[in-house]
Amino acid sequence: MHRTDLYRNVHMGQRARLFALAVDLGNADITRSGVAAHLAARCLAMTHELRAHADHEDTFIHQLLRERAPEAADALDAEHVRLDVAFAALDEQARELPTADAEALPESQHALYLAWNEAISAYLAHLHVEETVAMPALWRHADDQELDAVFTAFHASLTPEETLDDLRKMLPAVPPAVRTAIVRDVLNAGPEEQAGSTLAAICTTLSPDQHARLYEELDVPEAWAVRAAMGQGDAAAQSSSRAASS
Repeated sequence: MHRTDLYRNVHMGQRARLFALAVDLGNADITRSGVAAHLAARCLAMTHELRAHADHEDTFIHQLLRERAPEAADALDAEHVRLDVAFAALDEQARELPTADAEALPESQHALYLAWNEAISAYLAHLHVEETVAMPALWRHADDQELDAVFTAFHASLTPEETLDDLRKMLPAVPPAVRTAIVRDVLNAGPEEQAGSTLAAICTTLSPDQHARLYEELDVPEAWAVRAAMGQGDAAAQSSSRAASS
């Protein structure tokens, strides 16, 4: 029986972007103007996002976990403290990269690459605990109505822009059937006349193959595609927010 999973899809999106940044840190041409600053900014943005994600979990998920499975909640609290220390050290190293002189840049780049991969290793272990300890504990001690309420409350706390950003980050990383189901829910929750622009807005991060597969599985009317191509009526963020809160 399918149960509401509060971690699965968002964690898949995080993993995909963590790995992609690791690859980019390793193969970037650090000698080009602006590349060091760009890589540093991406690292800082990612650690900021992961901290915000932890805060959201603490507010919306772990409160219920503390009530029903306090030992699992204590383990996650300790994980978050440990990771925050690691992220602080990583942030400092990222900020130093653009200040390195030209001769030292290649080694500074590789040092940040190694530090980033070490942080990924620690974060993957944390995700594993959430997915194999925390979520099963919630399944044992809470019903789907309670879990759905957590999911709804979290999405209600997001701005329309944040909801759209979350969808764009997550959709490329999930399987086609899951992607289609998520997008269909978003479209069904919004006004029909805005469906084309909504679909176009939330699918901007998909690969061409993913985009084509999604449109095919949704059986998108040709008129939607025309409106999307023309960029008419971008009310997608508002529609996405309503869908995520429904």
